[in-house]
Amino acid sequence: MKLAGMLRSYQAMRESRLHQELTHDEFLSALIQSEWEYREHHKISRRLNMARFRYPASIEELHFAPDRNMDKTQLLRLADCSFIEQKENVLITGATGVGKSYLASALGHQACHKGYKVLYFNTQKLFPKLKMLRADGSYARELAKIERADLLILDDFGLVPMDSTARMMLLEIIEDRHGRKATIIGSQLPVAKWYEVIGESTVADAILDRMTHTAHRIELKGQSLRKK
Repeated sequence: MKLAGMLRSYQAMRESRLHQELTHDEFLSALIQSEWEYREHHKISRRLNMARFRYPASIEELHFAPDRNMDKTQLLRLADCSFIEQKENVLITGATGVGKSYLASALGHQACHKGYKVLYFNTQKLFPKLKMLRADGSYARELAKIERADLLILDDFGLVPMDSTARMMLLEIIEDRHGRKATIIGSQLPVAKWYEVIGESTVADAILDRMTHTAHRIELKGQSLRKK
C-alpha cells in the first residue's frame, strides 16, 4: 500500500519504545497522522521541484522597510493566494536589485504550499526555449503545460525588445490564461513602458489589456538589496 510515512513512524516509535505508552487508538491515530504529513510533504516537494524557482524564498523573510514602498497589508492578502482563486494577475515593477524576483518567488512558494501548481520562468530564456520546441514539434505540449499551471510567474520581463515571434507567443500565453488562471509578472520597467518593449501597437494593446485587467500592482522602490 506504500505507507512509507506509517512505516517511518512505526520504526521510530519501536526504537524509542513510545508505542508502549499509547493505547491502540492513540497508536493507530499517530500512524495515520504521520502518513498524512508524509504525503503532504511529498506533494509540496514535488510542486516546488516542478516550479523551478529562482530563489528559495518565503513570505516570512520579506522586509517591509518604509523606503521599499511595500504595503504589508496588500502582501499578506496576496499571501493567502485568493488572487489565484480569482484568476487575477500581479504586476511587480522596480529597479534592479530591489527584490522583485524574490517577492515573486515567495508568492510562488506560498502557492505551492497551499496546493497550487506553479511554473516560474525567466522571460528572456522562455521564448528562445519555445522557439526551439517549435522545431521538434513539442511546442503545443509546452504551451498546454503553461496553460494548466494555476500560477505562472514571468520574471525579468522587458529586458530586451520582443521580436514578432516572441510577441505572438506571449499573446498566445496571455490569451490562454486570461480569466482562467493567475499570472505574476516581474519587470524593471514601469507598466507604461511595456508597450515599447512588446512593439506593434495592436498586439501590445491586446496583451496589456489582458495583463493589467484586475491586476494587483506592486512598485518596489529603495536601494538595491544586493548592495546592502
